[in-house]
Amino acid sequence: MPVFAANLTMMFNEWPFLDRFDAAADAGFTAVEYLFPYEAPPEAIAERLARNKLEQALFNLPPGDWAAGERGIAALPGRFEELKADVERALDYAAATGVKRLHLMAGLADPSDSEAADCYRRAVAYAAERLAEKGLDLLLEPINARNMPGYFLNDFGAAERLIADLGLANLKLQFDIYHRQIIHGDVTMALRRLMPVTGHIQIASVPSRQEPDGEELNYPYLFAEIDRLGYAGFVGCEYSPSSGTLEGLAWFKPFARS
Repeated sequence: MPVFAANLTMMFNEWPFLDRFDAAADAGFTAVEYLFPYEAPPEAIAERLARNKLEQALFNLPPGDWAAGERGIAALPGRFEELKADVERALDYAAATGVKRLHLMAGLADPSDSEAADCYRRAVAYAAERLAEKGLDLLLEPINARNMPGYFLNDFGAAERLIADLGLANLKLQFDIYHRQIIHGDVTMALRRLMPVTGHIQIASVPSRQEPDGEELNYPYLFAEIDRLGYAGFVGCEYSPSSGTLEGLAWFKPFARS
């Protein structure tokens, strides 16, 4: 049975950030993820995780200036020293929360730009090797151009090739089923082929990015397929509730912690 992680950036927005840990546990989740933890002290997050017996499934390394529109800096020329500092900052939060995997955002850049490609490859290799020293995985997530126009890593094949080329044991794919369906489709066959390099899965309905209980994807089938493939990681619920988080959790009741 999949182990679902509530995404506290998109879900439980009815509560302040730290209180979302309590709300997710009360709703039956045993794990959480979110985009960024950096506005809260690491010890405060650690306390909420321990209090609620929650596992920290995932979070992102710092993304640059998010408010100014940056969506990662790994593929941006001239930002490597900043990225190195960001890795250390993320590792402080990893140590506090016990997370075992971090996602590195690529940034807004042209995938055909050779300088951006070189910067990205260098950043990925550095971050993966530094995380390996701490026993952590680094994840790469292709993101569709509809939700994030201009994002550098917008193709699953490109991610697959880079992971294979670098050959680092802790470099994994973040397989977001929502993004996969929009970019390429063919979700089930991609799960079967890419499961050996997949370190995290995320879900949402397509096209609305709401609860995984309708629209064009058959999630009960996909959950069974994930189990059949022997996936032992977390499934992140990175969706926007359609009309309140708790009101939209009927799909989750069979999986909830009692």
